Amino acid sequence: MEPTLAALLAEARAAAPALATRPDFEAFKARYVGPKGSFTGSMKIMGTLPPAEKPAAGRLINQYKQEFEKLFAETLARLDAAALTARLGPALDPTLPTPDAAPGLLHPLTHTRREVCALFRKIGFTIAEGPELETEWFNFDALNTPPDHPARNEQDTFYLPDAIAAGNVTRRGTERYLLRSHTSTVQIRTLLKEKPPLRILAPGRVFRRDNVDATHSANFHQLEGLCVDRRVTVVDLKAALDYLVRGLFGSGAQIRLRPSFFPFTEPSFEMDFMSPDLGKLSGKWLELGGCGVVDPEVFKAVGLNPAEWTGYAFGFGLERIAMVRAGLDDIRHFYQNDLRFLRQFA
Repeated sequence: MEPTLAALLAEARAAAPALATRPDFEAFKARYVGPKGSFTGSMKIMGTLPPAEKPAAGRLINQYKQEFEKLFAETLARLDAAALTARLGPALDPTLPTPDAAPGLLHPLTHTRREVCALFRKIGFTIAEGPELETEWFNFDALNTPPDHPARNEQDTFYLPDAIAAGNVTRRGTERYLLRSHTSTVQIRTLLKEKPPLRILAPGRVFRRDNVDATHSANFHQLEGLCVDRRVTVVDLKAALDYLVRGLFGSGAQIRLRPSFFPFTEPSFEMDFMSPDLGKLSGKWLELGGCGVVDPEVFKAVGLNPAEWTGYAFGFGLERIAMVRAGLDDIRHFYQNDLRFLRQFA
């Protein structure tokens, strides 16, 4: 029996390299192990052998059966690899230059952020940053936000379990961890580390439980400005804001301040601006952000004497500025990574 099985295996090994398609392989496999295959027929001989010879014959047949299965698996893998290579097309030479000659480009939000930072550097501001993971003390308490303020609700702010956040940022007591809802937290961290006078601009991501639509996102960017010195007034605030809108929207831009309320500034204002250089938005008052004179309670929270120091603060949405300048009506364009959109800002 062994010479017969050896001859069948040798025949199969010799024929396997010539197979080129899956149908050829299936026919080849059936020729040996199909219902009428030659190897299947050899196995039927076991029924005619004396009982004493059957164990040795069974071991021999199993040995050759494993060899056939190995041959079939190798042949099928070779055919599948060849089919995949054919679908992929000719091999590429990685040393050749790319056919796409378009250079990389900055995201429009990055363009806007850098431009605003450059404007404020010219008037003595430095760039400050802080962690996106924060605690209630930095995000609310130190900013004079009362315990019952709506912004503290879980419907508005992302709170994190201690087990996840602990060790990543230091907290003052047992307050909860959260993702910062504004970049005003950088004001507090800076005032705790540095002594005034100072001027900082703090750009960064913030997080709020907003439903995503054309004008809202749960993750967006803010630009926070803070100036602390002696005898700072609303006049200084308005001068800085005039400088900002004229630098971004043209020399004819102007602002107006509407009374409002923020826990960390008093008085507080909403700032609108108007420019003759905004296409279809020209000559219309557009809301840009909030601002005001730093509340004395904020100075007390960081150990500064409000009788000695005064200051102003403002905060604007980076996406809002970029949308107005580009004439966009949907904030979601900034996050979809559509190159057709992004390359317009190259």
